[in-house]
Amino acid sequence: MTNRVDQPRPLDLVGNPIHVGGVATGFEATLEYRISDGHQQVTGTFAAGGGTGEHAQFHFTLDVGHTAFQADRLLVQVFEARARDGGEINAVTVPVVYGPHIVPGYYGYREHTVAKGETLSALAKSYYGNAALYPRIVRANPAQITDPDKIVPGQVLRIPIGS
Repeated sequence: MTNRVDQPRPLDLVGNPIHVGGVATGFEATLEYRISDGHQQVTGTFAAGGGTGEHAQFHFTLDVGHTAFQADRLLVQVFEARARDGGEINAVTVPVVYGPHIVPGYYGYREHTVAKGETLSALAKSYYGNAALYPRIVRANPAQITDPDKIVPGQVLRIPIGS
């Protein structure tokens, strides 16, 4: 194992701040991070372990509220800068869904188990008071919903909640 990101997990629905944690090693115990939507990014460094070859847990919290992300999907990346030329090595990339772009004032989500006969429009009407807001549910569940006309009983959907 070189570097591992345990939090967030792939396609987690995250808010601000974003918590990143795992196990890593880097040259002189220094690693770098990048959180990006392909347009805007936040970068920085953090320490893990006592030096090259020593693995240790890491956790950091990153306030991205000031970043003008344009997309719902973000990439959380942790990597080492190669000592001889600064190139990126041992990179780990985790795609996540950014809740504040889906629901104003995002602070979390509810889980809803789909029952027979339910539709995304009906769920949006129930949770948001407006059936036309069903795309919020679709955007929050990219691994669950590939066709908004096809949800099935037993699916557990994340319903993003805001203020």
